[in-house]
Amino acid sequence: MIHLTDSALNAVRNAIKGASEPVEGLRLKVETGGCAGNKYLMGLVKKADEDDELVERDGVKVFVETASRELLAGVTIDFVVAIEGAGFTFENPNATHSCSCGKSFG
Repeated sequence: MIHLTDSALNAVRNAIKGASEPVEGLRLKVETGGCAGNKYLMGLVKKADEDDELVERDGVKVFVETASRELLAGVTIDFVVAIEGAGFTFENPNATHSCSCGKSFG
């Protein structure tokens, strides 16, 4: 369903290790908004919601919100370090268009 590149996997693993409180993994979902119609939201969570789909790679857990599964099917998440800064990028085969910041899509 979701693919994390090695760079994204390491970024999530480091975020989990550096969290001030114990967390189980990263939760990913899509909400209406952003300049292209939908926006990606992600954050560390203490535990998954009951209906979340679990994607696990090398001990790192990513929980996908039920309502977002269809929009996130096949997405590749990368973590990129560039002159402008560092952050997660999304390559989504379901997106027909996206904004220039890469954080929203339609």
